[in-house]
Amino acid sequence: MATSVSSSSLAINGGSKAVAGQDDQLFRWPIVTAEDEQAVLDVLRAGNMSGIDITQKFEAEWGQYLGTKYNLGHCNGTMALLAAMFAVGLGRGDEMILPSITYWASGLQTYSLGATPVFADIDPVTLTIDPKDIEHRITPKTKAICVVHYCGHPCDMDAIMPIARKHKLKVIEDVSHAQGTLYKGKRVGAFGDAAGISMMAGKSFPTGEGGMFCTNDEMIYQRAVAFAHYERIGSDVTDPKLRNQCIGQGRIGALPLGGVKGRMNQTASAMGRVQLKHYEKRIKEIQDAINRFWDLLEGVPGLRPHRPAKGSGSTMGGWYNPLGHYLPEELGGLSVDKFVEAVNAEGGRVGRNINFPLHLSPVFLQADIYRDGKPTRNAFTDRDVRQQAGSLPHSEAAGERCVGVPYFKHDQPEIITRYAEAYKKVALRAEELL
Repeated sequence: MATSVSSSSLAINGGSKAVAGQDDQLFRWPIVTAEDEQAVLDVLRAGNMSGIDITQKFEAEWGQYLGTKYNLGHCNGTMALLAAMFAVGLGRGDEMILPSITYWASGLQTYSLGATPVFADIDPVTLTIDPKDIEHRITPKTKAICVVHYCGHPCDMDAIMPIARKHKLKVIEDVSHAQGTLYKGKRVGAFGDAAGISMMAGKSFPTGEGGMFCTNDEMIYQRAVAFAHYERIGSDVTDPKLRNQCIGQGRIGALPLGGVKGRMNQTASAMGRVQLKHYEKRIKEIQDAINRFWDLLEGVPGLRPHRPAKGSGSTMGGWYNPLGHYLPEELGGLSVDKFVEAVNAEGGRVGRNINFPLHLSPVFLQADIYRDGKPTRNAFTDRDVRQQAGSLPHSEAAGERCVGVPYFKHDQPEIITRYAEAYKKVALRAEELL
């Protein structure tokens, strides 16, 4: 390894820091230039924020990038995923399988459709849904599987898609962490039946606030339009039965089946078009930087990278919310909290950034949102689908076995080496903290 452990004591014990000072530009995101500003100003000055012409151009450009034929800009990723759930046919009494370790917007919207989530465990290495934990959860009410490319790591689509096809289930990809991620050379978001993508300001692909729905299936696309894009129903919905539901004989105008307005504000789509021009170059630098960080830590006890194997053709995209695997058993049982505290004392910018297991949230165990006297999770089921503590062991253990790592936006070898030194220093001196 290129770095050497400082001869000073741990900073938490009074020694000098491994990282002296902070370079905020190394972590600043999104990158907004005069080109972004001009694109947004043009929309504002034209008073065209609620139009769709710029959004349609962005949709077409995004489709060329991702490899999907139909793309529909939304106000946020949550709405894009809700549209995907409706579009693939989720409705009252249906079940959707998804991982427990994810943001709530991967599955909570099922309640809005009268459906319910069923959580699967994660693979402890990829931190994505474990294909081996899916099939036994399928019931006659299962309609879809939502796979989440968590923290940029691609799911095992080669294992997941055959399960879905065998049981005639639709696959929704949540690409909110993984814009630009490759799975064996192909961008995620184009494997399943539909995809929903967050593009809010903190994501690796930022538009300020926005989301994108993507599919290669024309009928799924038309259903997504019908759900939340009333102004496009007349032009984009051609199926006569679906069109009649939205418009109706003798009625004027089109009504969205979801009763919501999902369109993207055109300041966001204008920014998205500019961001897309530079995206591949920017995420390559992110990948170079974080791969450099992990390569410097190769062989250090207690730490392993969360990334696909080298040479697999898979990548971490923009590496949103980068994590590392923490192995306390290699550090004398040092708790992850104590490790985090010590690395932060070194200036190392570490956090506890993994999501809380959704299956243990009161919203999925107790909440009676419909006010009908029982947990909403079971509102339209003939069995108790709730999952208690101990049911998903890898999901429940993840919080103690993962740490956040610096989200470098630029590849600056000298300073990245100092950050790696902070982690290495604590790991190799763990006994001083026990």
